[in-house]
Amino acid sequence: MYIIVAGAGIIGREITKVLVENKHDVVVIDKDAEVCESIYADTGALTILGNATDIHTLEKAGAIKADVLLCLMRESADNIACALLAKSLGIPRIISRLRNPRYAEAYVSAGVTSIVRMSDLLVNQIIMEIEQPKVRKIMTLGGGKAQIYAVKIPSEARSIGMKIQEITGKRKFPKEVVFTGIYKEDKGDFFIPRGSHVIEEGDTVFLVSKIQYIKQATDFLIKVR
Repeated sequence: MYIIVAGAGIIGREITKVLVENKHDVVVIDKDAEVCESIYADTGALTILGNATDIHTLEKAGAIKADVLLCLMRESADNIACALLAKSLGIPRIISRLRNPRYAEAYVSAGVTSIVRMSDLLVNQIIMEIEQPKVRKIMTLGGGKAQIYAVKIPSEARSIGMKIQEITGKRKFPKEVVFTGIYKEDKGDFFIPRGSHVIEEGDTVFLVSKIQYIKQATDFLIKVR
């Protein structure tokens, strides 16, 4: 994916590093020349010295072909302005950090498609928002040690027709991830799965996992045959 990172603070720098390692095309915008030079030296990501609230800067960063824009600047007003411009330029997915909950509605109105609150502000969570948009975090367990996620099984996913016990026995499916529920929307049924239950198209599968394992698990479940 082509991703623009607006704001290269501590979080922005770490996210850029992970995204580059995951083979995404990343462009970083920051107002500090030394920060831009440092990020380029550390990650090899293209950097642009400028203000992400300026439409010309976003265009220079390649907004016309961007799949995702991350608004990670310090000021809420800057993130909102950047999101508005990104929306006007047709960027389909806009993810922003949220420092002050009072701005949440303004972020949505500005076109932000995913909001990451400060209490949840982990690099892995933002990466998941980018790479796994079909996964929803439902609840945090054990003081943040694990989460419950909901994953909808798309048509032609390779997991369709497989039993739970078959999936969990596969080497590519992490042993740390546990199936806790399946919701069948067409029938309005929710049940606790056993090993013999078979995954069907359209099922919403509920998983308990630490955040570092959820990408591997969902990649297995939703990957098309």
